[in-house]
Amino acid sequence: MSIILICIFVFFIKNKLDKKLLKKAFELITIARSMSNLFEKEKSITATYVHATSKGHEAVQIAMGLQLQNCDYVYPYYRDDSMLLAMGIQPFDLMLQLLAKEKDPFSGGRTYYSHPSLNDPNFPKIPHQSSATGMQAIPATGAAMGIQYKEIVGINDNTSSPLVVCSLGDASCTEGEISEAFQMAVLKKLPIIYFVQDNEWDISANAKEIRAQDISHFAKGFKGLKVIQIDGQDFSKSYHGVKIAINNVRNRKGPVLIHAKVPLLNHHTSGVRMEWYRDDLDEHALRDPYPALKELLLKNDFSPKELEEIVANSNQLVDDHFKRALKENDPLPNQLHDHIFAPTTVTEEKGDRSPKGKEPTVMVDSALFAIRELMESDKRCLLYGQDVGGRLGGVFREAATLAQQFGKERVFNTPIQEAFIVGSTVGMSAVGLKPIVEVQFADYIWPGLNQLFTEVSRSYYLTNGKWPVSMILRVPTGAYGSGGPYHSSSVESIVTNIKGIKVAYPSTGADLKGLLKSAYIDPNPVLLLEHKGLYWSKIPGTEGAKTIEPDENYVLPFGKARTVLEAENNQIKSGESIAIITYGRGVYWSLEAAKKFKNKIEILDLRSLSPLDEEMIFATVNRHGKVLLLTEEPSSASFTLGLAGLIQKNCFEFLDAPIEIVGSQDTPAIPLNK
Repeated sequence: MSIILICIFVFFIKNKLDKKLLKKAFELITIARSMSNLFEKEKSITATYVHATSKGHEAVQIAMGLQLQNCDYVYPYYRDDSMLLAMGIQPFDLMLQLLAKEKDPFSGGRTYYSHPSLNDPNFPKIPHQSSATGMQAIPATGAAMGIQYKEIVGINDNTSSPLVVCSLGDASCTEGEISEAFQMAVLKKLPIIYFVQDNEWDISANAKEIRAQDISHFAKGFKGLKVIQIDGQDFSKSYHGVKIAINNVRNRKGPVLIHAKVPLLNHHTSGVRMEWYRDDLDEHALRDPYPALKELLLKNDFSPKELEEIVANSNQLVDDHFKRALKENDPLPNQLHDHIFAPTTVTEEKGDRSPKGKEPTVMVDSALFAIRELMESDKRCLLYGQDVGGRLGGVFREAATLAQQFGKERVFNTPIQEAFIVGSTVGMSAVGLKPIVEVQFADYIWPGLNQLFTEVSRSYYLTNGKWPVSMILRVPTGAYGSGGPYHSSSVESIVTNIKGIKVAYPSTGADLKGLLKSAYIDPNPVLLLEHKGLYWSKIPGTEGAKTIEPDENYVLPFGKARTVLEAENNQIKSGESIAIITYGRGVYWSLEAAKKFKNKIEILDLRSLSPLDEEMIFATVNRHGKVLLLTEEPSSASFTLGLAGLIQKNCFEFLDAPIEIVGSQDTPAIPLNK
């Protein structure tokens, strides 16, 4: 018995929190509580824009925020203002975002309260935060994968061991993308903490209605994911639980999930008030961490007067910061279009497009050789996706030999999870890498669209220019062979409507290599649509896709079309000519059709779908007065519909006939029988 008592005493002494830490924690919780109270009091002002606060969650958030280092990457969610305060963010800065002010340090007034982004050496890094609950798990796991990769290949720029913290609400963990993130974290033993705060509520849906088990039980399905359960009301237990998790991850023992049970003592958001539907407010109030922390300080020889002074100082600080924030300016209208794309250095075609002494190369190999050159010159470059690893090298052999040459750390297979393939690039880019990833067929891009739209495309804009996403997404597309309904789709009408990404659709190997090299240099996300029927030029009439492979320095800017075929001037002057504007496989259909109208057809290959070469498009249309837009998509639901509208608006006075669109049949899918 005496030995047990001694052990308990030693543990208590070893793990006792010092007074300086306790005082800091109490200062932070009083600031957070004062802010929450002020926002409620001033709701006629503060509720102009929707917001939520951490009331009830403060203790465990402060425990986390105080233990993070500047080398870490943090993905908070919309109720984490206490964690941000503990990291050193000032109430004034949070209030600037609350009020959507121009000097909001996170987004410049572009997104909601407690949706931070920071790229400051004096703080932990906070990449883009979307408001779609749970979506941050994949980018966060991508950042952890990137940290691990940099350590493996020897390009880590940190002397310490950085980690990633991904904050989640328990209700968001029913999202399928959370499981994709967990799967990769345990598969690769990534340095990440999933920080799950469980208040048993979705919005108005209670845990009993929406989950079969809590996250601790759910996590048992992911072998190697260590789970630490924490009483989020108790600051001391929270601090020690977080410390154990952080030490585990910093020592590279694998991912950890913290499951913190917390009360929800405020509204879901300012727009969905708790009194409308909550029937458990009294029970949650009994678990309030504020009086519990106050009692802990009193037991550690703080006097009531000391605590009263801290409360008074916090209230004054919050009040002063709020008054200052109210006086700040709103964003200017002329700032609306800032930071849609980061500037690129590739503004003109450079390099040797057709070196002498070479034989034509099939299109798929032009891309393969481009990636090989990039990987040879830059260890930040890595390639991953389904079946691109050493055994197969891609189902189209588009990654053949790369894994053997560069190793399984740099070229590797992923599970069948398109959302992770796409969204992980956001985290990879945030830690300084330049990933090239592949969705195996355009037909299977749909699970990845959520990440492409919510995370990839909006990062640069919503972080006010702090976090561009440098990534290349390769997407084999179009009908070829016996592809049938699930291996033949065209998706350009969808992806070109996602603002914030660049989209190219080359028709030759030279263009593919030049655009791929340009995409790698470009700090923005790029989606390359590559027609499967052009990869090897096996289809009669597509021999032109085989080209001399450009040299290593060849780059082709986005937004530059090319003239494939010209009409004779006399045909143009007599009004007998017509322009065909197309891209990808459409170039070769156009060339075949042009044989029947000798010297009367001009073919313009767009090459880049977003941005478009509007200057060349308009000049071509104006020259001929008649234009046919050719696409592989169904003509009634095509990218070319928007292009037709653009031409009609800008070339109306030059048009001598209606704009014609030729596309595939208007069916939900492409039938298998040819």
